[in-house]
Amino acid sequence: MFEQAKKIVDDASRIVIIQAENPDGDSLGSSLALEEILGDLGKEVVMYCPVNIPSYLGYAKGWDRVTDEFPRNFDLSIIVDTASATLLERAIVPENLSLLKQHPSIVIDHHMTEGTIPFEHLAMTDSTRVATGELIYAWAKDVGWTINPQAADHLTVSILADSLGLMTENTTSTSIRTVSELVDLGASLSDIDNRRREFMRKSPEILAYKAKLIERIEYHADGQLALVHIPWEEITEYSSQYNPSMLVIDEMRLVTGVRVAIALKTYPDGKVTGKIRCNSGSKVAEQIAGYFGGGGHAYVAGFRTYSDNYEEVRRDLIGAVDRILTEYDKSKE
Repeated sequence: MFEQAKKIVDDASRIVIIQAENPDGDSLGSSLALEEILGDLGKEVVMYCPVNIPSYLGYAKGWDRVTDEFPRNFDLSIIVDTASATLLERAIVPENLSLLKQHPSIVIDHHMTEGTIPFEHLAMTDSTRVATGELIYAWAKDVGWTINPQAADHLTVSILADSLGLMTENTTSTSIRTVSELVDLGASLSDIDNRRREFMRKSPEILAYKAKLIERIEYHADGQLALVHIPWEEITEYSSQYNPSMLVIDEMRLVTGVRVAIALKTYPDGKVTGKIRCNSGSKVAEQIAGYFGGGGHAYVAGFRTYSDNYEEVRRDLIGAVDRILTEYDKSKE
């Protein structure tokens, strides 16, 4: 797998690295690391994401090099951190899809979600990896590519983001050894954490808004589901300062009795997105997302659907979570 992917890269000159429309620390760190690694190989690299990078990810150096304009001139595409066409819908619109079909493509992902990308590609996936960045490191190490200190920083950002600081259940000894080796290559854990904390700072306005979000958290499924709705008006007002769902979703998970926390966002075109976080011992996030055509990890997942009736989506979601948790508990008996 690694050698086959290397051969494809060797034959390319201009490479576009594609993130889905829900960029996170793993997808961004992976993109930035590939830009460094492939750039050192003499490749011309463009990083593309169909949406703006969330402000809370500003601690990843180089985030501002990601463009929302799809390049027209490339000979290889590399998709990072997803194999789902649903999450790439805005990236693979017809005019882009025609270009993508004309050139080789590699998909690098660590999710268990079944791949649905509608064009030929090499799937370089490994669900045993805690983050896509961990898989990229294994690839670079296997084929002998240089990982410079900045690439090591980006890969560490990727791994720490998806493993919540190497604390998730799917963190392995390989994950920990990888971070150790990246530190040897120049990554600084303290520097990354200091940058992250700086970008976690909130204005008084954002702190007041967080209080409003907390006040309207709903509890369902006998208190096992914490749910909050973020309408379009609030997305436009506050997203430039801080991602609204990230303000509260971790606090929601920490409420006594809560096993699943979900933040729903609604958009003018009828789109409803869901960000899902599950607590340890409730590996159902991917199942919940899958009910709406999304995907992700056992503990972290997301989905997108379209509906003119938010209340209908909300009711369906509450019912699905209740059923999935019940079935999950029965399977453990």
